[in-house]
Amino acid sequence: MKIVVAMDSFKGSLAATDACQIVAETIDAVVPGTQIVTKPMADGGEGTAAVIMSAAHGQWIKKRVTGPRPEMQVDAGFVWLADERTAVVEMASASGLQLLDARQRNPLLTTTYGTGQLIAEALDYRAQRLLLAVGGSATIDGGTGAAMALGWRFQDETGRQVPQGGGSLQAIAEIIPPDRDMEASVEVLCDVDNPLCGPHGAARVYGPQKGATTEMVETLDAALSHLAACVVAQLGRNVRDLPGAGAAGGLAAGAVAFMDARLVSGVEVVMAQIGLAEALAGADWVITGEGCFDHQSLRGKVVSGVARLATERGVRIGVIAGQVRLPPQVYTTAGIDTAVACRGSRMDLDYALQHSAELLAQAARQFARDRLTV
Repeated sequence: MKIVVAMDSFKGSLAATDACQIVAETIDAVVPGTQIVTKPMADGGEGTAAVIMSAAHGQWIKKRVTGPRPEMQVDAGFVWLADERTAVVEMASASGLQLLDARQRNPLLTTTYGTGQLIAEALDYRAQRLLLAVGGSATIDGGTGAAMALGWRFQDETGRQVPQGGGSLQAIAEIIPPDRDMEASVEVLCDVDNPLCGPHGAARVYGPQKGATTEMVETLDAALSHLAACVVAQLGRNVRDLPGAGAAGGLAAGAVAFMDARLVSGVEVVMAQIGLAEALAGADWVITGEGCFDHQSLRGKVVSGVARLATERGVRIGVIAGQVRLPPQVYTTAGIDTAVACRGSRMDLDYALQHSAELLAQAARQFARDRLTV
């Protein structure tokens, strides 16, 4: 029997590599002699760079850059794949929400400037392809901070450069491109389809979790709308209603406008980079999962991508997740055979997070006994 273990991270408790190792070791103990292949997964969010670096034996390039607040400096970096002349920039390492405490979260002030500095460093390495993972941002600046770091200027009516942060976008009157062209193709790894503005846009959907009050949300949505109007009028690019443009507080839109980027499925790019299709050849089962298996899991996340690939190859699919919030009649329609939860319905969340490794092993043991020993 051949089993492929392709787990995503369990946010806040287990990295994807750790989750895969726990499941693999548990299955090996229950069903000795099973051929097990581990393929840690990600979908363009936090952990994507580490997954690709491990699979492709990449190099971590350290760089100290501006953090999510303009006054901050953080130790960040990017993954360099020398053979492919490819850089993987995970914006959360420079501009991520996890770098701020609750009092510092204010998307009127937070900036993607540090992410732009990482991109500039990757270009100095003569990168031909740049993969931009945009999950976990602390920002709603439409990618203007990153663009500033790449030489773009955003001036107000008096000709002065506007400050960094989403709260300054309304003041933009003129957008001035840099002298240097992008020398790499840029792909933004998205796992959402939100537009830039409006009821489902970056500010209204994601603003509150980044520290925005109700009043801030309205200000930021109007600011992003103003930025979109400036971009279409001065650069000829319509990013306002582009599906996925609202990812990372509009960094995705900014990448399209200022870096000539393409928005792509993060999970599809990761699966290609790590060779998941090749690993599934001849497999009997693939086991995937994440912290919470819900409706979002079937819309561009790791589970949906793995399930699609496995279904095409006739491989049975099992999900092991921290929580399972979908009934069998829903997930079986997506081709998934079974789903096992680590956390019981009455289990305290803090307890589950503190004992995540033990609970994952128990769930994997249950799956193996129920499905692999009959």
